[in-house]
Amino acid sequence: MRRPAPLLALLLVLAGCATPAPSSPSPEPRPPRSTAPDPKPAPRWQPRPGDAWQWQLSGRLDPAVDVPVYDIDGFDHPAATVADLHRRGRKVICYLSTGAWEDFRPDAAEFPRALLGKGNGWEGERWLDIRRTDLLTPLMAARLDMCRTKGFDAVEPDNMDGYRNDTGFPLTAADQLRYNRLIARLAHDRGLAVGLKNDLDQIPALLPDFDFAVNEQCAQYEECARLAPFVKAGKAVFHVEYEREPERFCPGSRELGLSSMRKEYALGAWRRAC
Repeated sequence: MRRPAPLLALLLVLAGCATPAPSSPSPEPRPPRSTAPDPKPAPRWQPRPGDAWQWQLSGRLDPAVDVPVYDIDGFDHPAATVADLHRRGRKVICYLSTGAWEDFRPDAAEFPRALLGKGNGWEGERWLDIRRTDLLTPLMAARLDMCRTKGFDAVEPDNMDGYRNDTGFPLTAADQLRYNRLIARLAHDRGLAVGLKNDLDQIPALLPDFDFAVNEQCAQYEECARLAPFVKAGKAVFHVEYEREPERFCPGSRELGLSSMRKEYALGAWRRAC
């Protein structure tokens, strides 16, 4: 999700988010055998430009929104919820944080402390050292296995632009490209479509690796035109604004072919679609 203002993030850091010493990058390993993908996964879903969607990450899930695509938290919902949405004719995206550690997740204790950087502005979350693919690959493979086992069609990996933030690690654009491609490969190996979350600067390089995009506030920041390569490639761009009324951004979204709506920051059930 869009990070808080820099001053708020600084105050949260000063409040007690310790910065560990940077670790050295490690060669990218192959997924461990215990989490190996199916040899021949079924053809993955490809969302198309203009597909309407619902994005709900908090509150009691409302399964009755008449849209073809739902994006929900992968940990919070069981396979039965995914199956119910499928029965209603929906495709379902599994939301995961792949670039930040969250202390409230059931696998939080499995993350070595060497991976944990500064707070990212959200309570209980800290940036991950994405250079340490030797440690992160099995952890992320297990999370993607969870999405596949629950029956999700796709994954939305969040916090995938750490190199542009004060993470506590000297991350580079090359580190981010390498890690984002790793996540995309792990998802594809499991038959899951995968979306590029924000990270606009790397769209030209990552477009072949991702099946759709998820963007926050491109209209507010006058960045929506940078998502055009996804639409031109026949790939959906799922877009939300939090502070602008639909009348202000929907005409531009329609022209660009984006799947846009207004949401509240909490990402509950409420929505106003274009």
